[in-house]
Amino acid sequence: MDKPDLSFWRIWNLSFGFMGVQIGYSLQNSNTSTIFESLGADVHQLSYFWLAAPLAGLVVQPLVGLFSDKTWTRLGRRIPFILGGAIVSAISLALMPNAPALLSFAPLAMGAFILLFMDLSFNVTMQPFRALVADMLNDRQKTTGYVVQTFLINLGAVIGAVLPLLLTHLGVSDATAEGRVSDHIAYSYYIGGAVLLLTVLVTSFKTKEYPPEKFAEYNHEETDTPHEGKSSFMELLRDIPRVMLQLGVVQFFSWAALFLMWTYLKPAITGSVTDHFTGELLGDGATQTWVGVLNGTYPIPACIASLFIGGIAARYGNKIVYAVSLLFGAAGFAGLCLLHDQYMLMIPMTGIGIAWAAILAMPYAILSRAVEPRRMGLYMGIFNFTITIPQIAIGLTGGIIIKYVFGSNPVAMIALAGVFMLLAAVSVFFVNESRE
Repeated sequence: MDKPDLSFWRIWNLSFGFMGVQIGYSLQNSNTSTIFESLGADVHQLSYFWLAAPLAGLVVQPLVGLFSDKTWTRLGRRIPFILGGAIVSAISLALMPNAPALLSFAPLAMGAFILLFMDLSFNVTMQPFRALVADMLNDRQKTTGYVVQTFLINLGAVIGAVLPLLLTHLGVSDATAEGRVSDHIAYSYYIGGAVLLLTVLVTSFKTKEYPPEKFAEYNHEETDTPHEGKSSFMELLRDIPRVMLQLGVVQFFSWAALFLMWTYLKPAITGSVTDHFTGELLGDGATQTWVGVLNGTYPIPACIASLFIGGIAARYGNKIVYAVSLLFGAAGFAGLCLLHDQYMLMIPMTGIGIAWAAILAMPYAILSRAVEPRRMGLYMGIFNFTITIPQIAIGLTGGIIIKYVFGSNPVAMIALAGVFMLLAAVSVFFVNESRE
């Protein structure tokens, strides 16, 4: 017996909480560098603080996947981790803007500690969402499930990115002062944490996961027994489908490019982005607000692209759509280096958004068909290595590269991101989609 088709709204509810998580993650991506600069960090140190996210994912996601594969509760197998992680994530978002008050003599250390805690909880919350879609949907609906998830992720990214701008229009101050986080950023974090928790509650109480017997029946397997699944972690690594390794090369280059953008976009455009109407350089506070706008721009074309990716891929093939989308991203990074008008900078973010839509959907749609359902959570967690390792590599070397290779020029780091995205597009053609 195959899994039944789910209605659109049931598919929507599977990933609705992910939208809230992405609001928090978007706030982090847009504002972490600025927060740490306000706490005393300089541009050479920024990449080290950004290591918190990939390090947390490297450790947490495989463990959450492993444990959730064998967890069966009244709420299900994935929902307990999603709900627990969301509670801690909301608390972390509330604490982050208050790092200077929590440890006044060492605010930078407190900020780094909260950031690590926030990333740990984000990863606990996010990881089960990928496996939940694969658990609940049959092969006919998996691409639809990941496309809907991609749409909601990008919707959350837009909301998180524009929250500071919206608050400034409502009269909240964006003034920056040494040693403190501006009010419009702080209130954005408070709102983001509340929305995150509310959306996750919707997923938690609107999703009814299959019980063990039904799950086993739908996947044509015997029900789990206490002594089943004792394979060692190294044995499971040796059994990884080859397509996961091939996709890992694409992931390495594409996520390295994204990490460079998140880390260096603000310093790259500071002192060069100009007001569209006056031609004058934007001030530091206005520049930071505009970074949020730019980070809220690329998810919009990503939302639109996600509506069409599935159909286009069905007609022309996954690899062609994936590669062309990444080429749009490479062109976008080139545009960020060449343009300076605040509104013109939105054009290259469109290309990056198309690439982002493909990065969020295509690898998981391909991978979910090649992974044993019983091990879906674990292998989705292991696949997260292909996201975290490139970020760790860039985080460890970024300070050295920008200082000694590029003469402390952050624009060159954005150009490097374009090269990485181009290499990702080329790597797609070495992926073998056939089930092995």
